[in-house]
Amino acid sequence: MARGSRSTVQAVGAALSVVGAGLIVWGYRESQSLGDQFASAVTGDPTNDVVLFYVIGGASLVAGLVLLFRK
Repeated sequence: MARGSRSTVQAVGAALSVVGAGLIVWGYRESQSLGDQFASAVTGDPTNDVVLFYVIGGASLVAGLVLLFRK
C-alpha cells in the first residue's frame, strides 16, 4: 500500500465507526419515543425503523472498526 492510502483507510474506518455508533444511539432514542413505545405495546415488536437503525449502525460500526484496526 502506498503511504497516503493507509491513512485514508483509517480515516474512512473512523468515520464509519462514528456514523455506526451514532445510528445505534439514534435507534435507541427512537425506541424510547412515545410513538414507538405505543407501537411496541400494541404489536409486541419494535418498529422497522428502530431495527433498521440498529442493523445498519451495527454493520457500519463493525466495518469501521475492522478498517481502523486492520494491519
